[in-house]
Amino acid sequence: MASTSQPVLLSNRCNDSKSPYVRHHANDPTAWQLWGPDSLELAKTSNRLLLLSIGYSACHWCHVMQAESFQDAGVAKLLNEKFIPIKVDREERPDIDRQYMDFLQATTGGGGWPLNVFVTPDLQPIFGGTYWPGPKSERLRPGAGFEDILKKVAEAWDEQEESIRNSGKKIAAQLRDFAAEGSLGGRQAGDGIGEGEEDNLELDLLEESYQHYKPRFDEESGGFGGAPKFPTPTHLGQLLRLGSFGAEVTEVVGDDEVADSRRMALKTLEAMFKGGIKDQIGHGLSRYSVNREWGLPHFEKMLYDNAQLLPLYVDAWRITQKPLFLEAVNDIATYLSSPPMVSELGGIHASEDADSLISNDSHEKREGAFYVYMYEELKAVLSSEELEICMPYWGIKQEGNIDQRYDAEGELKGQNTLCVQLEISELAGKLNVAGKLVQARIDSARKKLLDYRDRTRPRPALDDKIVTAWNGLAVSGLAKASTALHFTSPEASSTYLTTAINAASCIKTHLYDSSAHTLRRVYREGPGDIHGFADDYAFLVAGLLDLYEATFDSNWLAWADELQQSQIKQFWDPARHAFFSTPEHQADILVRTKDGMDNAEPSVNGVSASNLFRLGSMLNDTKYEKLSRQTVAAFEVEIGQHPGLFSGMMSSIVAAKLGCRGLMVVGVGEEAEAAVRKFREGVFPTMTMIRVGNGAEDGWLKGRNDLLADTDGDREMVQLCEGGVCKMLDATSIDTLS
Repeated sequence: MASTSQPVLLSNRCNDSKSPYVRHHANDPTAWQLWGPDSLELAKTSNRLLLLSIGYSACHWCHVMQAESFQDAGVAKLLNEKFIPIKVDREERPDIDRQYMDFLQATTGGGGWPLNVFVTPDLQPIFGGTYWPGPKSERLRPGAGFEDILKKVAEAWDEQEESIRNSGKKIAAQLRDFAAEGSLGGRQAGDGIGEGEEDNLELDLLEESYQHYKPRFDEESGGFGGAPKFPTPTHLGQLLRLGSFGAEVTEVVGDDEVADSRRMALKTLEAMFKGGIKDQIGHGLSRYSVNREWGLPHFEKMLYDNAQLLPLYVDAWRITQKPLFLEAVNDIATYLSSPPMVSELGGIHASEDADSLISNDSHEKREGAFYVYMYEELKAVLSSEELEICMPYWGIKQEGNIDQRYDAEGELKGQNTLCVQLEISELAGKLNVAGKLVQARIDSARKKLLDYRDRTRPRPALDDKIVTAWNGLAVSGLAKASTALHFTSPEASSTYLTTAINAASCIKTHLYDSSAHTLRRVYREGPGDIHGFADDYAFLVAGLLDLYEATFDSNWLAWADELQQSQIKQFWDPARHAFFSTPEHQADILVRTKDGMDNAEPSVNGVSASNLFRLGSMLNDTKYEKLSRQTVAAFEVEIGQHPGLFSGMMSSIVAAKLGCRGLMVVGVGEEAEAAVRKFREGVFPTMTMIRVGNGAEDGWLKGRNDLLADTDGDREMVQLCEGGVCKMLDATSIDTLS
């Protein structure tokens, strides 16, 4: 059956979007449409395939493909005459990105961005890929360029439409089956864990999770596997905190395994902070490293990466008291608390690009241009004494230190990334100078280079969207940093807490409907039209719980409770349990999935299970605890098969088996203050804390938690509640709390 595609005149609609990424394509000759009912209906009435192109503002290869293909007149003509080309910001529509990324990974074994998928008018994917070279690209191979692919797909649709539609239906059915697998926990729909019923998830899964990572650990450079290397904060966090669950978990996992788990995490965190993935002149970390040594980053900086890494470095410092980890805490928290990341509204922006202009008078953008240095530049900016120290310290070479194997574009030839190669004391010994002098010259060199960078180089473009989910992650990280530094660095603690409060307040003011108790996904030039997804609720609730423990203002806890109930109403699966990522009856998706495995962002259900346990403990609400147990049990089969991929679930498995402990601090006195300090300076993955009296804003909490109804806030008392039983703690038991 031949296709009956209809002619239609398209015009570029990118300026109708608020997304900086989509607007960046407004001058493309490709007549981009926006994802929505009008465009989807247009595909049906014109009987054309959609070319769905998904990316994000900081994506380097998205920019490359735009320049090579979407701005090419020939490619644009093909797209405009044969397809309905639609441009999507993955950060605005993670649901659309997820379902077509699942398709790509299932059919090719790989994924990434830009994500380009050919889709039938009924939204069924038939073929896809990531970056394809354009007609004039140096990477073009005969018959394998984007233009060739467009011609082949258009020809196939014209000649084999019926076959392609049937194939699309089968693929869509397979995606639905795949989404349904593994979330029954070995039970039939409608079953699940009920009253008095135990799940089959045991503590030895934590040991199996460790065993998943042990053989993959890079003993030389830290991290897991080879290049490229990603931080994977959720997995690192589980390894770091494995020894903090207590004696019962350590007995199951093993003393040596717990120690080795922590060693792997700490080595990786140290290697990242010393590497090129860290902005050694300014603040913050890039998304990932192109090479295994963490030396050459993909230079975009993402809010969600830095927000997740911050609490990891907080706990690394709590555990080791190593100055490098404290430096990392302040570095990342400063990045999130300063322009350009902080908006005037208080919310925190999404990302900074990998690419930027070479100089203030240049029109050419290059990857990493803001961050790398030619030797001659360094020689001109630094004194000879500073350069003598900085060259071995940062691994600077006259010919540049970037391996050309990792420079596909040739943009970094002769350039240097800055990576710490030696400890200050080691370098001082090699140069036979005082360590204080070495440190002073590195500090002065850093200041000079920062000033030089700010004066001579345009900063990478900022994606100034305020994404609810990512701000939730940032609120959490900043609140934890503030809590950890409360007693030792009160000024920094106050700054980070203010940023967290402002970000949460921004979301509540601009992206929350207090009458419907619902969130919006994105703010930019006003609230966006897209309603919040499950991750927006889950990540924000987690942030608010951390914010409560940093402030003891129960208004944050009340909002978390309100949002949690809204999340349950919109996303909970009453038949098979756990949370869908999208709301029911959403018309523009093929598959309603449940997110359980941790990737670049933590899984929705891992965070939600933790939130529910914490809320159950803080509010003495057994219904929340039951929902948490059901959430974890829904992934029983998958966790049992691949425990290393479900790091975010591990703390909830511990809580399900051993209970979530609640520390209740009442009134004022030495014991009350000692308990607060112990909690704030320690690492307690399955413990919560509430405070009554001492000026805490506790009115709502005393009404919500029936255990507190008659509590006298003026009488000092410290209790540890677990499994419905509370015991009094004295100074000795507080000091030995673990």
